[in-house]
Amino acid sequence: MIHEYAGNLHLHTVYSDGQATHDEVALAAIRAGLDFVVATDHNIWVDGVDGYRYLGERRVLLLTGEEIHDPLLHPQRNHLLVYEARRELATLASDPQALLDAVVQAGGFAFIAHPVDPAAPLFLQPSLPWTEWDVFGYAGLEIWNFMTEFKARLTSLPRAVYYAYRPDDIGRGPFPETSARWNQLLNSGRKIFAIGGADAHAIPARMGPLSRTLFPYEFLFRSVNTHVLVEEPLTGEVERDRQILMHGLRDGQAFVGFDLPAPTRGFRFSADGDGQAAGMGDVIRSRFGVTLRVHLPRRADIRLLRNGETLRSWEDVQAVIFTTPEVGVFKVEASIYFKGRTRTWILSNPIFVEPWRR
Repeated sequence: MIHEYAGNLHLHTVYSDGQATHDEVALAAIRAGLDFVVATDHNIWVDGVDGYRYLGERRVLLLTGEEIHDPLLHPQRNHLLVYEARRELATLASDPQALLDAVVQAGGFAFIAHPVDPAAPLFLQPSLPWTEWDVFGYAGLEIWNFMTEFKARLTSLPRAVYYAYRPDDIGRGPFPETSARWNQLLNSGRKIFAIGGADAHAIPARMGPLSRTLFPYEFLFRSVNTHVLVEEPLTGEVERDRQILMHGLRDGQAFVGFDLPAPTRGFRFSADGDGQAAGMGDVIRSRFGVTLRVHLPRRADIRLLRNGETLRSWEDVQAVIFTTPEVGVFKVEASIYFKGRTRTWILSNPIFVEPWRR
């Protein structure tokens, strides 16, 4: 039996540039219906706050990671989301490969944060992309960052005001450049996985007489999340549950869901053939072909990709069964109509179909 847990993997607290304590973040996550959240403050790993938080009978597992970058870089770039290292590694930020090596040595794993991150010069927001693409050892990319997407919309003062008051109109999908980079890495033979996150700060903003908190935590926790699929249920025992979730995340047993238009819980993407079965993040060998199965929580448009290119698409369906003799890297994207436009709704992690070998 597969158990699904939704969480947010990129957020900031008062320990860096966020506006809430860990307990306040956890309560917002419970109200938003999440199962877990990971605080990733800038260049500080906060020890001693991990654990379950409760609101009545509802609970959320709060964990801590870290977003590490070199503050001396000008222009600023190369932010890395580090999970499960469980010790401070920010002193290695000036050397991305040494940092990644230390993360792995500590038993952790890392995802590149907002790989493409445009500047918003009108509001003095710098570009914060990843540029060190010759490094190895990271688990994947933050394919969709809600705050970065907001920055890309800040092209004028009227647009900034509009999106500050209509944040439900921001989410469209990952930047094409980020998706292209992911496909390039996968096509080179690397098993690179994707996550999505809020990059939540709950920023207080004032513009003349207008005052507003930009993107409260609860709103963001209802938006771009990562759903982890695991075989064992969470029981409430912190260390056990931590390992279950983090192993699933590290191994690509997850998908990115834009939960604001409609809940994405219940999405499934699998492959089977010749007595084998595989889920997202897995490898399956093809001797007579494989059957790919997609199930959505509701009807939407589906695009099946092979090696980054569209293999087949379907409109307004809830389930698809497709058999192919081809090998390659297979992914699924689902899109949904919301607030007057078609938006990316679900992004799967890949299933790797390889040639049969004895």
